[in-house]
Amino acid sequence: MIEVRDLTKKYGNVEAVRHLSFTVEPGQILGFLGPNGAGKSTTMNMITGYIPATEGTVVIDGHDMAKEPEKAKKCIGYLPEQPPLYKDMRVREYIDFVAELKGVKKKDRANAVFDAMEKTGITQVSEKLIRHLSKGYKQRVGIAQAIVSNPDIIILDEPTVGLDPMQIIEIRELIRELGKEHTVILSSHILSEISAVCDTVMIINNGKLVVTDTTENLSKHLNARQGIKLTIKGDKDKALEVLSRTEGVEEAEIVSENEDTTVINVYTAENADIRENVYFELAGEHIAVLEQQTLSMDLEEIFLEFIKESEEKDNACDL
Repeated sequence: MIEVRDLTKKYGNVEAVRHLSFTVEPGQILGFLGPNGAGKSTTMNMITGYIPATEGTVVIDGHDMAKEPEKAKKCIGYLPEQPPLYKDMRVREYIDFVAELKGVKKKDRANAVFDAMEKTGITQVSEKLIRHLSKGYKQRVGIAQAIVSNPDIIILDEPTVGLDPMQIIEIRELIRELGKEHTVILSSHILSEISAVCDTVMIINNGKLVVTDTTENLSKHLNARQGIKLTIKGDKDKALEVLSRTEGVEEAEIVSENEDTTVINVYTAENADIRENVYFELAGEHIAVLEQQTLSMDLEEIFLEFIKESEEKDNACDL
């Protein structure tokens, strides 16, 4: 559905986006994740044809954005970080205006406007001036203008910025529903945003693609250490000694302790299940295992590790 090849954007001597290449498959909800200033919005602006690329190509459903811009843009509905709203227009009037701009046929326009408002939950405010709407409803109107022509691809740049928690939940649910019928790209620097609605994550930093994968598989790229977290009651030094000779255990370290219990991380080789060995070896030394948990990195830890690795590589290249 989308193919980006060697995409680069330069402002003078500054490379905002550097040789970015990726594809987006039909029906995917892709999360575009990175810190502020990573190049997310610049990339989205090039994908939508809002700004030209310095180098590289963007192909939308078989149409090169540089060579066939009108055909490519017809496939896209775009919500910029700042929604392009005419605040002195009424909601229905504005959506109808956008439908006309996007070439929706006159005989189909009323239904298209109604469907867009229905999907985004703004029919009850259709006759209100946009300036009188809450921030959450303005975002919904922004999404409605993006989908009114029923595009195959919907691109949303930071769609929940500035919303309260309830509005964020509502917009997330809306994005999930849109993902059932459209290919969606969602840009955000908020980790919970990406993990809540996206099936694939693309991390960008300093204008460069760091990694693309499912949230479940991202930790594999880091060779994240596997193992278990133990909460024990008993002699902690003895526990470390026992664990050091337990089959399958590569390393054990104390994470925290108090008067009654000690928490120990026990690391193992990939895909090795050491739970039974650890339990019986400790029990044989009269050390009680109160709790076992699988060690895993959450999305925030994974994200920070990738960003750290990316910056270390960039610094090494500059030396």
